Amino acid sequence: MTANRFLQRVQRSGCLLPTGLLGGLWLKGLHPGLPGWSCPLRALTGIPCPTCYLTRATAACLTGDLDGGLQLHAFGPVVAAALVTWSIVSIRQRRLLPTGIPAWPLGAGVIALMSYWFLRLGVSLGGWPGPGLLQFPLAQLS
Repeated sequence: MTANRFLQRVQRSGCLLPTGLLGGLWLKGLHPGLPGWSCPLRALTGIPCPTCYLTRATAACLTGDLDGGLQLHAFGPVVAAALVTWSIVSIRQRRLLPTGIPAWPLGAGVIALMSYWFLRLGVSLGGWPGPGLLQFPLAQLS
């Protein structure tokens, strides 16, 4: 089997990957005690990464706890909505990466995520004044 044919098969059969991810996060939201991966950056340096608490926030949003999701990470509802949309479009098009989606939202999302992370670091660890939405859940940092 050639590499090109293999990639075509993955593209066709991978349409269920977003739905599996969605289901796993939904279960994690219902049962927070399920095992997961810890942040390697935070484990090595003690500094939370840009996506720290995003998995928990997304899982909370998928189970209907929008307030809890926002307290963990402001991008939780956005990622939950994007994941649901990706799952639906992938299944409809039977493709892992749906066609017709522009690339600029991904770049804008990365810039917004990095900006949010720098603000969170300043408010939580640098002593900057800011609303509670910008603070890391410090009780969970240890």
